[in-house]
Amino acid sequence: MSEEHYLELCENPVQFEHASSVNNVFFDEANKQVFAVRSGGATGVVVKGRKTRAALPSGEVKCIKFSIGNKILAVQRTSKSVDFINFIPDYPHTEFTQECKTKNASVLGFCWTNWNEIVFITDQGIEFYQVFPDKRSLKLLKSQSINVNWYQYCPETAVILLSTTVQGNVLQPFAFRNGTMSKMSKFEIELPVVPKPAKLILSERDIAMASIYGQLFVMYLKHHSRTANSPCAEVVLYYLPREGTCKKTHVLRLNTTGKFALNIVDNLVVVHHQSSQTSLIFDIKLKEPDCTVNTHQPVLPARSIHPYRIPLTGYLWYLQVKLPPTVNLLQDKGKLMDFLLRRRDCKMVILSVCSQILEGGEKGSLPVVATVFDKLNQVYKEYLEAEQSYTVAMESGPSRGSAAQKRPVRTQAVIDQSDMYTHVLSSFTEKKFIIAVLMEYIRSLNQFQITVQHYLYELVIKTLVQHNLFYMLHQFLQYHVLSDSKPLACLLLSLESTYPPAHQLSLDMLKRLSTANDEIVEVLLSKQQVLGALRFIRSVGAHDNVSSRKFLDAARQTEDQMLFYTVFRSFQQRNQRLRGNPAFNLGDVWAQ
Repeated sequence: MSEEHYLELCENPVQFEHASSVNNVFFDEANKQVFAVRSGGATGVVVKGRKTRAALPSGEVKCIKFSIGNKILAVQRTSKSVDFINFIPDYPHTEFTQECKTKNASVLGFCWTNWNEIVFITDQGIEFYQVFPDKRSLKLLKSQSINVNWYQYCPETAVILLSTTVQGNVLQPFAFRNGTMSKMSKFEIELPVVPKPAKLILSERDIAMASIYGQLFVMYLKHHSRTANSPCAEVVLYYLPREGTCKKTHVLRLNTTGKFALNIVDNLVVVHHQSSQTSLIFDIKLKEPDCTVNTHQPVLPARSIHPYRIPLTGYLWYLQVKLPPTVNLLQDKGKLMDFLLRRRDCKMVILSVCSQILEGGEKGSLPVVATVFDKLNQVYKEYLEAEQSYTVAMESGPSRGSAAQKRPVRTQAVIDQSDMYTHVLSSFTEKKFIIAVLMEYIRSLNQFQITVQHYLYELVIKTLVQHNLFYMLHQFLQYHVLSDSKPLACLLLSLESTYPPAHQLSLDMLKRLSTANDEIVEVLLSKQQVLGALRFIRSVGAHDNVSSRKFLDAARQTEDQMLFYTVFRSFQQRNQRLRGNPAFNLGDVWAQ
């Protein structure tokens, strides 16, 4: 069962003193830092993260966060103001304070949107400030009055979401970028039940914001009433664009009720169910049948997180997805490949899946093989096109008014021909089934207009020879299933002792290339076919440009004086014709 745990905790968690009656713990989502405040701050504050471990001055604390880059610390001790402490080298550590501008407002919290920009969220609106650490002061950049119940912040996109109205289900987002604050389109969460009289029903525990596949979503954990037709809970995703209206786009079916928690891991929505102590994962890119709102079932069966012995000390873990256990849990190989191609560390798992399919060695699995190859090569082709566009852009230089083009990142999802050859195809040459697989892979490459590397053709030929399938080899070459190339022609020449017709097949291939005249001449001369080589250079108009020496040497080695004389006369006539060159003496040449 341990092999089926597809979720696990990271190896090196952040350790801190666990929450207790004398120790309060705060978590800063933007900087991934944990603040431990003992005795209300009387004995100091300790912050721990992946890179930061520092002791801070004492004092009662309601909220505490570093700015981006740990340059300025903000501490909220009252509902009216926020204190600031410089942590910039050579700056004094003296505290300075900023009160909220709105009268009779209470500060609910604050969010850093840049290293020197901060937003106060009050019960009456938001206030956007720029911090001047050298002057120990703040400047109000913009404010917005609005009744606020609670708020959420997404640090990846610098968007703050405010809950408004009596029921709390009208959400107003604000975006922050480069010292500007933009009001985005507000939207309404559909509640399962509307209370009468109206009261606050939408809790911040039921709402989360996350960036999934580079897009911002608001996730609503929807609990249906017991009298509803569908009593099971679900997660509703609203797509929140920078411009335009927010739309309900996905529904994740949880198929159970109870208490839940949400995580985003590697663009997967992970839903933890408290009572069963299991987790579900959803991939919103796995398309369901066409409809306005995509309804999703869990990708895999519910499983618990891999067991971990937890001591009393507090721990902050990063949740991780283990891909190898998913291979046997998702039987549909096409769907499995779609799932794996979107994961961060997927290459070796994908290659192992390809090997697993081939180990079966049954022709019935060819359609599955074809589907897998097409999915891999589609990603491969997209990368090649992006790389080509980048190269063209670099060669032509930057155009006026256009942003500098970034080089495409080669992710682990790009499985090229070398990967397939090294880790999959070359390992199965003992099986005749591999020939059909190789041809299927080549078909897929051609379908996506990807140039097939010659070593794949060589593998086909070697495998055919290994299994004495010479008739099939002849057919593949005759009907140009294998593309012509000099390395392939040379390989065919080496097979002459095993398969004599390979010599002529090689010559035919070299002739079709029309760029291998020298190679053809060498092949003919090596077989002492001197007159054939002579006729060939005449047919391609190269007689006037070749050296006579190698032809005469080859003719002399045959010990056929008539053949030697024929070759000699041919080149003597050529030399006399070209620029009046004098004739050379036959006896002298033969003696050499």
